Amino acid sequence: MPQKLVLEGLDCASCAYEIEEALKKEGFEFALVNFTTKELVIEGDVEKAKEIVKRVEPDVEVLEKDGHDHAHDHSETDWGTVYSIGLSLVLFAVGIVMRYHYGIDDWVVFGIFLASYLMAGWRVLRSAVINSLHGNVFDENFLIAVATLGAFAIREYPEAVAVMLFYVVGEFFQDLAVNRSRRSIKALLALKAEYANLLRDGEVVQVKPEELKAGDVILVKPGEKVPVDGVVAEGESTVDTSALTGESVPRAVREGEEILSGMVNLSGLLKVRVTRELSESTISKILELVENASARKAKTEKFITRFAHYYTPAVVGIAALIATVPPLITGDPFTPWIYRALVILVISCPCALVLSIPLGYFGGIGRAAREGILVKGSNYLDTLKEASIVAFDKTGTLTKGVFKVTKVETRNGFGEEEIVRFAALAEAHSNHPIAKAIREAYGGEINEAEIVEYEEIAGHGVRARIDGVEVMVGNDRLLHRFEVEHDTCHVRGTVAHVVINGKYAGYIIISDEIKDDAPLAVKELKRLGVKKVVMVTGDSRDVAEEIAEWLGLDGFYAELLPEDKVRVIEELEAEAEGRVVFVGDGINDAPVLARADVGVAMGALGSDAAIETADVVIMDDKPSKLPTGIRIARKTQRIVWQNIIFALGVKLAFISLGILGEATMWEAVFADVGVALIAVFNAMRVLR
Repeated sequence: MPQKLVLEGLDCASCAYEIEEALKKEGFEFALVNFTTKELVIEGDVEKAKEIVKRVEPDVEVLEKDGHDHAHDHSETDWGTVYSIGLSLVLFAVGIVMRYHYGIDDWVVFGIFLASYLMAGWRVLRSAVINSLHGNVFDENFLIAVATLGAFAIREYPEAVAVMLFYVVGEFFQDLAVNRSRRSIKALLALKAEYANLLRDGEVVQVKPEELKAGDVILVKPGEKVPVDGVVAEGESTVDTSALTGESVPRAVREGEEILSGMVNLSGLLKVRVTRELSESTISKILELVENASARKAKTEKFITRFAHYYTPAVVGIAALIATVPPLITGDPFTPWIYRALVILVISCPCALVLSIPLGYFGGIGRAAREGILVKGSNYLDTLKEASIVAFDKTGTLTKGVFKVTKVETRNGFGEEEIVRFAALAEAHSNHPIAKAIREAYGGEINEAEIVEYEEIAGHGVRARIDGVEVMVGNDRLLHRFEVEHDTCHVRGTVAHVVINGKYAGYIIISDEIKDDAPLAVKELKRLGVKKVVMVTGDSRDVAEEIAEWLGLDGFYAELLPEDKVRVIEELEAEAEGRVVFVGDGINDAPVLARADVGVAMGALGSDAAIETADVVIMDDKPSKLPTGIRIARKTQRIVWQNIIFALGVKLAFISLGILGEATMWEAVFADVGVALIAVFNAMRVLR
């Protein structure tokens, strides 16, 4: 059973990677550190995990998830750091004036610069020493400490202090930016109610949502969030479902209807009977899904973490060679070359990459969640952006899945009412949507005592004997099987032929209404450059052809069993230039959802099967959300690559200038901290 811990004080993205790697090396089969949420998810001994974390990152405090829930997130201003920076700046200014204005360069000036240096950088130095003793040598604290102490050693006091000050100030603003981003992401998912109004012995008691049990009755007042899933036992109201579905239009609920956790009651007082405990409620599933999305990393994330693992030691090696080899070969003084090496050390920290990239992906997942689209991992965001073929299921995906009788055609002297009545009686025992539609069209009371015999004929229809009258209801194959003479074979739409006492009585047309935004979804997908949009359905060819033509689809595959749909998806994958996305209802289409490059479950709010099987879950039943998801995926990918190219470009440029002796340590700190800060702010754009 996975357990969650909070890593308080985890402010370094590369440290998150180091902790994860250390846990895996120590035998933890599953260990995941989410830098964005400061969470560690493990399977194994919690106490052992705590020891390993403290060994790798001594400054990180490991807390139990329950009861803390990020309560200690340092989102508030750290005034201790502000005061230290302020005092350091004053001492630095005094030292500069004494050295350069009055020409004083004795031990007093050295002491002022040293005090300024220690005031600003004591935490950096402490972390560098502790982390080095624990084997974590190549972190940013160590690199900055070596570079600035080296500057002191070659008597570049002002530069050493300035670099430490610039670094600490940059880290301070970087932490503010990261915390702001964390808060923005959490705000997207701040759906949990903090309390519930439990009805107990005629009184209302305020309790935590975790304490509610199935069968409890709670009151949800106007303006309050629904704490757990339930059924409205009393009252009527409108609820805001936007936090769950991204749908801005409020929904009406009344007695007997389901209401889900995370919805906000807008108007009336509701009495709700709890159907699921908090851990099983919709809101918990959504939050867990989004928080755990970082477990499925995109290829870009995996590459950057591996790259950073080797990049920093390589740059340190280059710096060591620059400090020693040229002076030994040319006989030049060591000081200028040591200075160049120190500049390169400052530049080498890969913060901008390892910080901004996971932040960008998590922001993309959070933004999608706000739109009512749950993406199970950044790898699916990457795959979704490459969609070249989209295959839609029909019923419940492109259509509403609500069947209605729209036409009754009679033959051989039979009347409409007679046909519908006998068809409704024959279909009395069936749960098929078509059978329900026929019974609703009949509207009368069905006396099952009239049905003497009943037989389902697989793939054809039903046969029943009603008060001595033999009735058959089914498709065209049924008519041919029993050699019933008829004049109609191909009918546009879903059709049920009716045979009474061996004579063809006519047929009933049952229509499934197309969703309002289905045409928009197809149009938007083509505008986004999707090469082919098709429909894959188990319905008849005539029905499929009519809907495909109306929606402007590029093709359709009809009369398919679930295994046939898998075969079709495999064929589409063989011809696709990019990725194949399958969109289905998440319950009947589990094999196809699992087989496609990206399986998208439609209209799956509260459906366990959909959340388990699909890679992406659209929480309302709107197909037009798919183009929105693709746009978010593409924007996320653009921002991630902007950060990679920008960070690497700037760093390589400054490393080159550093080797040539054209870059100062001040400029080097901008190449490190400044670039990281810009990259973090750029990553936050995906949230807007």
